[in-house]
Amino acid sequence: MADTERPGRDRRLTSGPGRLIVTLYGVVTVGAISRSAVQLSTNYSEAPLAYTLSAVAGLVYAVILVALVRGSEGARRLALVCCTAELLGVLAVGTWTLADADRFPDQTVWSDYGMGYLFIPLLLPVTGLLWLRRSGREIRPGSSPA
Repeated sequence: MADTERPGRDRRLTSGPGRLIVTLYGVVTVGAISRSAVQLSTNYSEAPLAYTLSAVAGLVYAVILVALVRGSEGARRLALVCCTAELLGVLAVGTWTLADADRFPDQTVWSDYGMGYLFIPLLLPVTGLLWLRRSGREIRPGSSPA
C-alpha cells in the first residue's frame, strides 16, 4: 500500500511549504542530535547544562519531524504541541542565556534565540505552527481551504 493510500495519513503536511518545513526539521534534527552527542560524550564536564539542553532540542525536533512525516490527525496534534514547546523552549533558553551567560560556557541550539543557527530555531516553530494551523483547517471535514 502506498503512503498516500494509508488510512489516517494526509500528505498535505508534507506538500508545498510543508516539504520545506519537513526538510528544515530534518536538517536541524541531525545537526542538534549529532552535535549534542559529540559534546555530551567528549566534553560533558565543560558545559553539561548547555549540552543537555541541545540534546533535548534535538529530541523535540525529531518528534516534530516524525509527526509531520506521519501526517495523521493525531500526529498533527502532537506536532502542534511539540512546536509550541519548542517555541517556548527557544524563548526561555534564549532569554536565560542572555540573562545568565555564566551558566552557559558553551552554546546550545537555542542560545541567544538560535543565533548560532541563523535564528532558524526561533523561526521554525513559528512557521511550523502557522503551517499546522493552516493545514489543519484544510483537512478537517466540512471546512473550507485557507
